[in-house]
Amino acid sequence: MARVAFIGLGVMGFPMAGHLVGKGHQVTVYNRSQEKALKWVETHGGRSCATPREAAEGQEIVITCVGNDDDLRQVVLGEQGALAGMAPGAVLIDHTTASADVARELAALLAEQGMSFLDAPVSGGQAGAENGVLTVMVGGEQAVFDRVKPVMTAYARCAERLGDVGAGQLTKMVNQICIAGVVQGLAEALHFARSAGLDGEKVVEVISKGAAQSWQMENRYQSMWQGKYDFGFAIDWMRKDLAIALEEARRNGSQLPMTALVDQFYAEVQAMGGNRWDTSSLLARLEKTRD
Repeated sequence: MARVAFIGLGVMGFPMAGHLVGKGHQVTVYNRSQEKALKWVETHGGRSCATPREAAEGQEIVITCVGNDDDLRQVVLGEQGALAGMAPGAVLIDHTTASADVARELAALLAEQGMSFLDAPVSGGQAGAENGVLTVMVGGEQAVFDRVKPVMTAYARCAERLGDVGAGQLTKMVNQICIAGVVQGLAEALHFARSAGLDGEKVVEVISKGAAQSWQMENRYQSMWQGKYDFGFAIDWMRKDLAIALEEARRNGSQLPMTALVDQFYAEVQAMGGNRWDTSSLLARLEKTRD
């Protein structure tokens, strides 16, 4: 079993770190809100620390799961950052959805001190984290990935290496681009069904047996039809992710017209007060227009 520091106990990190304990790993945690770290210790045992540096000391693996590039740099770099407490040979696994640039930046800094880095964003949302069935998209050296994959399986049903450092983050961008298009399509379909006077649940029961089926349809159509939008990944975070993808697209020359359009639709939902609504709330924008 491994000695692990887990940094970032949000809606994803809290259960992920708990699964590590459940698999017998020795886990030390850090969270910027100490109250949440203490709650985690009360729930799962282990130990909480006052700084990322303290949490990382003596650990074989350090795992980060925070909000964005700036948050990641804050907990890794500096006098009290995790890097200052890590020893040569240790591995930093970053589950933050961040840019490929920050992944390469941190990988280079760790390599200078004899440490390894994997960018490993996840998909599956809060439910996936709680049930230990996340998908992990990994960039980094094959040997390092092979070494730590058994640890990640504590909270993941699928963990795959996609290439060198940065490939994990680029793959997560692909994931979010796909989700944006599928959710918009589902929102428009349900909006059309309601406008046509159809029974949405019966319609979805039929079309979900065919080519229109998707995870979003299976898991979100009922709450969307009922106008309930507190079941998943918040719009604020989705727009952060789409901004990363759109910036990368400008750099690599790819064209993402649908993604850019859906991002603007999400901005309209934010203006409706839906910052913390889940991504399926694209339907709310259409229903407001209809009303």
